[in-house]
Amino acid sequence: MKSFRKPRKFNANVVIIGGGSAGLVAAIIASGAKAGTILIEKHKMGGDCLNTGCVPSKTLLRSGRIMSYLRRAREYGINGAAGSVDFAAVMDRVQSVIKIIEPHDSVERFSDLGVDCISGDARVSSPWTVEVNGRSISTRAIILASGGRPLVPQIPGLEQVDYLTSDTLWSLRELPKRMLVVGGGPIGCEMAQAFSHLGSKVAQVDLASRIMPREDSEVSETVTAKFREQGIKVLTGYRPMRFFKDDSGYMMEAEGFNAKVCLGFDKVLLAIGRKANVEGLGLEALDMPLTSQGTVQVNHAMQTAYPSIYACGDVAGPYQFTHMASYQAFFASINSLMGSWWRLKANYRAVPWATFTDPEVARVGLSETEAREQGVAFEVTRFDMNHLDRALAEGEAHGFIKVLTVPGRDRILGVTIVGHHASELIGEFVLAMTHGLGLKKIAAVTHIYPTLSEANKFAANAWRNARLPEKYFPLMERFFRWQRGQ
Repeated sequence: MKSFRKPRKFNANVVIIGGGSAGLVAAIIASGAKAGTILIEKHKMGGDCLNTGCVPSKTLLRSGRIMSYLRRAREYGINGAAGSVDFAAVMDRVQSVIKIIEPHDSVERFSDLGVDCISGDARVSSPWTVEVNGRSISTRAIILASGGRPLVPQIPGLEQVDYLTSDTLWSLRELPKRMLVVGGGPIGCEMAQAFSHLGSKVAQVDLASRIMPREDSEVSETVTAKFREQGIKVLTGYRPMRFFKDDSGYMMEAEGFNAKVCLGFDKVLLAIGRKANVEGLGLEALDMPLTSQGTVQVNHAMQTAYPSIYACGDVAGPYQFTHMASYQAFFASINSLMGSWWRLKANYRAVPWATFTDPEVARVGLSETEAREQGVAFEVTRFDMNHLDRALAEGEAHGFIKVLTVPGRDRILGVTIVGHHASELIGEFVLAMTHGLGLKKIAAVTHIYPTLSEANKFAANAWRNARLPEKYFPLMERFFRWQRGQ
């Protein structure tokens, strides 16, 4: 590590680089503690989540879901329901929702909170100095929250294709007749289904053997079956080899285990992952250690190799979720201000996430696959949604809840939910895992009937019912027979 001279005086207590989810939460906490706080953002306040990620994608998904319900109207006894997609209006709605939420992340709001907001490219010149717009700012601590960006692979011919990423997708104003999605992770799956619902003919290609490879195989199989039922062409185990154009338009050639395919498309979305924004920040001059994934290396206090520099969110990883960026920002901000006396450490035992497909997929903790790979002993309890009254009434009686527990105990190791509003249902299990509550505690909670959340109680009851003291049943039967005088 390089050595630097520490300033005797400081312009700020903390300088935060990046105005996305992590940076904004860090700024709120630091300014709320009355620390001198400077926030530097080079592009748009709100970062990816507001402008190109969570907010626009979920808004687009909602329009697609409404269209899918229109197509299913006869299932609910409604005849003659029809609708056509005005894609430009759909995308205008996306932008309008961004505009509604934008003030929450605005310079004006954060300035009112006491944050000094600066627009510009920041560069860290020492563990206590940040350069921006020709100005040198001395600070007791620095928080890197520069986020990430879509990963663009090196594929021959790609430069000739007007390809889309999750950053540039939102400029579309015409619905592609043929949409090709490269990538089988959360972004690829969500966008493949959204464009299919809106009327595009969608093909989805991924190098992995199945889509959603981070989940258990039965999860992937459930979502894949739904995609194919809705007309999405899912091709897994195929590597994109080249892009080209012929008389029929744009084409992609992909190579599988024993076959090649050529897929025609009007637009292609590259959704194969994201890359941390570590370039241009001056980190190379500091010899800042990075992980094998290209993120800034941090400890559980969100501290880098330099004690005064912290990192959180996508630039730190390993979880590329808005809620985890906010979670890490709490530790980064508190530790950057109080680290001289004590430090808080982040705990990743109960990390939740969801993929907002139909059906939704939500998980917290270990999957079966991960438990086996890590050699963790477990028992599985399962509840199928086709037994849930509310799911039957909604016409959404598909999916399941799968709970992994410590053998012989009700302590939860992980939960996977596939089904209608899985992202909402997972919250009860996240709370339980965070605070060390077992399935017996969930079973003891009164859940409103009829609701989807009853599925959580039924899953907990399934664990308990599988462990009833059956060896005492004959004695109990004899006792009750004696009570009846028989």
